[in-house]
Amino acid sequence: MRHTRLAENLSVGEIGLGCSSMSYGYGPARTAQDHEESARTLRRAVELGVSVFDTADVYGPYTNEQLLGEALAPVREETTIATKVGLLLRPDGTLERNGRPEYLREACEGSLRRLGVEAIGLYQLHRVDPAVPLEETWGALGELVTEGKVLGLGISHATAEELERIHALFPITAVQYELSVWERRNLAEILPWTWKNDVGFLACCPIGRGYLSGRIAGDELVAGDSRRRDPRFEAEALAHNQHIVDGIRRVAARHGATPAQVAIAWVTTHGDNVVPIPGTRRVRWLEENAGAAGLRLSTEDLRDIDNLPVAIGEKRWDEHREATAESARK
Repeated sequence: MRHTRLAENLSVGEIGLGCSSMSYGYGPARTAQDHEESARTLRRAVELGVSVFDTADVYGPYTNEQLLGEALAPVREETTIATKVGLLLRPDGTLERNGRPEYLREACEGSLRRLGVEAIGLYQLHRVDPAVPLEETWGALGELVTEGKVLGLGISHATAEELERIHALFPITAVQYELSVWERRNLAEILPWTWKNDVGFLACCPIGRGYLSGRIAGDELVAGDSRRRDPRFEAEALAHNQHIVDGIRRVAARHGATPAQVAIAWVTTHGDNVVPIPGTRRVRWLEENAGAAGLRLSTEDLRDIDNLPVAIGEKRWDEHREATAESARK
């Protein structure tokens, strides 16, 4: 796998690994057997050239960071761990935002301990806390870089205006947003902003939370799977969005590739600073995803993908996320 320059002084494998599903959000609580499978996947990822691993303290909570700290300890010098801070899991399963400087400092110490590192490669603000001035939050994170506890700062799902404000205060190394064939809205404003400011772009959910692989049906999702709350996975939306998968399959057939590989390769065409971080906890899907690194899409492929219909369910998904964000503010 070739390396790509995610940001200044940060070169990583062109495809990363999202690790949340190893501990959080996609079904029942993980067992010891699941833990071992995930550890094998992490070690195999390094063998394949994956070097950036995305996690968060809220995944588990805490167990995902512990898993990465243990599994990647022997190859720590070959990896960049990108963890996140700023969300807390309430007892009822909802999320609470916390951008208070004192909390961020305490949380950083916990992440350092669980990951077993002296400095976090990329420390990302998971969500902006509207109850705390953003400059105070970002200033506190900048202090962690100055102190050597963090090597670079990132942020997830901020507005372009918020990016401008904090980048002027302390440089952003990379941002993280959803980007895939069925979620293209960040191409309009956020991605051009990263090009202009020499900032990396971690593209989460490049396979559309698994849907673009062609292997996901809404009625097969188990209890506890967060996708059951995503309107894009409701029956009507899935029936319409199947046209998108069919189109990706046609492109994949030209290359002897899988739909998932085409979906990931499409993301990589949007700039040398863009690194997709597909998530999985299974070695077989990891190997398939990593195979996208050698796939180069043609002009015809890109035109055909661009002409695919827009996914339905996006508007209701926005409403769902806004409702979740409002809940987190309370």
